[in-house]
Amino acid sequence: MGTGSAQLVKPGTAPAKGPDAPKPSDQPQSNDPRSDAPIVPDAEFDSALPPLSGDLNAPLEAMAPLPAPSTQAPATPATATAPATTLAGDVLPPTGPSDPQLAQPLTPLSSFDTTPLQTAADIKDKDAPEIRYETATKGLDKAGDGLEGEYKALSALAEGKGKAANATQVAARAREDEALAVRLLKSLGYYDATAISTIETILDADKTKPARLKATVSAQPGRLYSLSSITVKADATTPPDLVRTQLPLKVGDPIEAARIQGAEANVSLMLPQQGYPFVKVGERDILLDDQTPTGAYTLPVDTGPRSSFGQLRTEGDPVFNLEHLNLFPRFKSGELYDNRMTDDLRDALVATSLFSTVSVEPVRTGTINPDGTEQVDLLVRQSEGKPRSLGGNVGFSTGQGFRAEGTWQHRNLFPYEGALIASVIAGTQEQGVSGTFRRANAGKRDKTFSLTAGANHSNYDAYDAFTTSVGVRWSYDSTPIWQKRLTYYYGGELVGTNESVYDFGQGKDVRRTYGIVALPGQVKFDRSDSLLNPTKGYRLTLNLSPETSVQGSVKPYIRTMIEGTFYYPVSSSIVIAGRAKAGSIQGVDRDDLAPSRRYYGGGGGSVRGYGYQRLGPFDPNGNPVGGRSLNEFALEARYRFGDFGIVPFIDAGNSYESSTPDLSSLRYGAGIGGRFYTSFGPMRFDVATPLNPRKGDGKVALYISIGQAF
Repeated sequence: MGTGSAQLVKPGTAPAKGPDAPKPSDQPQSNDPRSDAPIVPDAEFDSALPPLSGDLNAPLEAMAPLPAPSTQAPATPATATAPATTLAGDVLPPTGPSDPQLAQPLTPLSSFDTTPLQTAADIKDKDAPEIRYETATKGLDKAGDGLEGEYKALSALAEGKGKAANATQVAARAREDEALAVRLLKSLGYYDATAISTIETILDADKTKPARLKATVSAQPGRLYSLSSITVKADATTPPDLVRTQLPLKVGDPIEAARIQGAEANVSLMLPQQGYPFVKVGERDILLDDQTPTGAYTLPVDTGPRSSFGQLRTEGDPVFNLEHLNLFPRFKSGELYDNRMTDDLRDALVATSLFSTVSVEPVRTGTINPDGTEQVDLLVRQSEGKPRSLGGNVGFSTGQGFRAEGTWQHRNLFPYEGALIASVIAGTQEQGVSGTFRRANAGKRDKTFSLTAGANHSNYDAYDAFTTSVGVRWSYDSTPIWQKRLTYYYGGELVGTNESVYDFGQGKDVRRTYGIVALPGQVKFDRSDSLLNPTKGYRLTLNLSPETSVQGSVKPYIRTMIEGTFYYPVSSSIVIAGRAKAGSIQGVDRDDLAPSRRYYGGGGGSVRGYGYQRLGPFDPNGNPVGGRSLNEFALEARYRFGDFGIVPFIDAGNSYESSTPDLSSLRYGAGIGGRFYTSFGPMRFDVATPLNPRKGDGKVALYISIGQAF
């Protein structure tokens, strides 16, 4: 700041100069800013400044307290004047009346309403008007018949079902469908495709209905691009053209996404079946030429080493050791790798039901075999599952009554795969208990050893029997994972049975005890497509059982039964199924046979419409006595729609006292059945009636069970 004094000069005048000019001390003081007097003399200004201290850490001086605001409103001056300059020690004047709301305490945070504010999109008024619209497409049919259906399945306009909030929303959906149409056309090889949408208003002719919109998506496919060349970049294979032959593309094919992707997937699928488990299909490159229009296709493929099967390895829970695991593979070490065999091994392990999870994957070893292939081991990762299970089945049929069976089993009580099975039968005409020890995969995959003991009571029109038995059996079985063409079983059986039998010599029912030794066996040739619900193919089954009945004397005989079934698909929903069966017992008179070992006809698995075991000879009391031969025939038309089906059928058959069946006295039954198809097989409900009934035969028979009749 200078040493002189500041002056204010009126506009248009100059300060007084010369000896006559008044001195500053002689000038009158004025608050008028336009006065020529100094505002504040330098001496007064300097004296008002607080003294400065050289100590930077000294505390600041306390500020003078402000006086309480005046409650009296200041007088309004008549004329506006400049505000007075306030120096230290002065009091600032009040700025005006204070707002009473500012003096109130703040609202506590806990009392605030934290509900988010609703936006327009959140407010849904059920009475709000909706825009109705129609849709149409043009040009998509030029690219193929199926494209329009695929477009409609993905269309945003179609998803809206003709309703929208406003016209803007309709237009937005139409723009989405433009892009959809172009994308679908390009997927078929139309890379020049374009699409445009238009929105128009449609007025009702008589104006009784509100106006609606029509959204039209018009597409122009343009030219179809095709393959001009096919190049595969891969290492040498055996045979040399393996990759190219498994890529089903040829020059001139349209550049269709599904076709290209399917061909590449075929490479990934087929090469592991022919010795290349580590094949990797790379990123394709298609260079389009819009002048032609064509595309040059290039596919890199990393085939990996050509490989052969090595050894099994395992890790995880030790459900099976390596010795037992080596029963499952259907390949030998050194054979060319085929991932179908790897999948089959995994499926077989899953079928044991002893794992919660199990996986099988190839592992490189780096060992090169003499034939140039690399040895690949299979790593089996095991995770133990629950070995115990409960099961059961329930059925009902006229003549056999209600029958329920429950089973409990521990599938690995005697490792490995040594199962203990307990079963109970409770029915109106049959009761029994049994226990079975079964060793699955006994020394060979799908070969089973079983030992069974049981006691049973059966009370039917043909006989009343108390039976105990012990049996042993070896079998080679089909499974849902591997349905074999040829299966068999053989074994032995000891039976002791006390049964009611009609003695024609005495003319009355008597009870006799029989001891039976049997060597039952079966061979089955199966060319059907399913174990539970076949729709095509055929089956042939031969049962043979040499037996000896000990009832006072030893009387050997042989029981035989042959059966054939066929399945012919008329269409995708109708299957014609047929069955023929014939049996014979040679070497013994009928009356020397235990009634439970004779042949009977009738029932849900025989000739439907007749009671269980009621076809064949009768005693004077009207009860069936069975015979030494049997024949049966059946024909069904199985019509399926979804998970349901209708099956009209006709059956025929009879049993005979002689050891040779004939066709002279067949009994016929016909009816209709319902099917409910489940994941474990069809539920069967059959109602039948005898077409040529005898005295005592019922008019209607009902059968309920699981599985087809044959």
